[in-house]
Amino acid sequence: MIPTIILLSFKHCIFVLNHPALKITCSLLFALLLHSVASLAQAVNLKGSWKFHVGDQAAWAATGFDDSKWEYIHAPSTWEDEGFNGYDGFAWYRRKFEGRSLDKNESYTLGLGFIDDCDEVYLNGKLIGFSGSMPPKFKTAYNNERRYVIPNEVINFHGDNIIAVRVFDAMHSGGIVDGDLGIFTWEDNNKLLIDLKGIWSFALSEDGRPVKNESEWENLMVPQPWEHQGYSHYDGFAWYKRTFTLPGKLTTNNLVLMLGKIDDFDKVYLNGVLIGSTNDHRQFGNSSSFEKDRVYKIPELVLKKNAPNLIEVLVEDMGNIGGIYEGNVGITTISNYEKYFR
Repeated sequence: MIPTIILLSFKHCIFVLNHPALKITCSLLFALLLHSVASLAQAVNLKGSWKFHVGDQAAWAATGFDDSKWEYIHAPSTWEDEGFNGYDGFAWYRRKFEGRSLDKNESYTLGLGFIDDCDEVYLNGKLIGFSGSMPPKFKTAYNNERRYVIPNEVINFHGDNIIAVRVFDAMHSGGIVDGDLGIFTWEDNNKLLIDLKGIWSFALSEDGRPVKNESEWENLMVPQPWEHQGYSHYDGFAWYKRTFTLPGKLTTNNLVLMLGKIDDFDKVYLNGVLIGSTNDHRQFGNSSSFEKDRVYKIPELVLKKNAPNLIEVLVEDMGNIGGIYEGNVGITTISNYEKYFR
């Protein structure tokens, strides 16, 4: 008997259904897929023609750069299929979109599907996200779907906006190769008062001591294991830090800071005040801290209004992956946390 075959494209996976046990798994996957679709609403469609140029120059990220002599390329598609067969190395994509169609009161993410191998993404000249690691610390992220939080202050709501994508491909197919391309609203963002996913500053530390030399800090994406961003096999201490400003309409009481899951232990400071820590280190290195969501109540008097607030997170990793590696990262009310995230 020829088995029934259903092909489902889901994060680059193909599922062959010819066994009753797999039907349950498939049902769950369809439910997850439908939930994902229901949680997203596309505000701008970015599939189609993009400006494209091989090579690598920092000036190509700038809003005012003249790309009129660049070629056009279709995305998503491998650049090999668009006339650049056999090319491995750096290349840039650029695309313009109109900001007047966006709502200042919404939260937006930029979806770029799957990129082979690694990327840096700029909006109006501002770095808003990256995946993998560029040479000389090359690390591929070809199997990671790209979704980057867009800070509202970076968007020009009164006219044109420029997306610039720097891509490095080491071998085989390259470029923005597959997936949904667009600017999306995300329902879960409306339950966060401040979304802190995205770019944080990061520095390794000896014995957990503060890192005062600014030259030792670099950008890292949160949430994502540090092993996926150029720190393979690193076990030990590291610091994360990020600033944010409270919207004027927010009160400073009954708020919590969510930091997703951290491998393994953490101490979290807000404006220099320790607001929480997790450490269940036991004999022989056993621990279950890495499984726990980090949610810490924010003391009301610690937050500043109309001024930057500084979050600092000391992480100690004992082995395997390390860092703020997955989950919800942001600030919300206690009631929102209890209702939507717990």
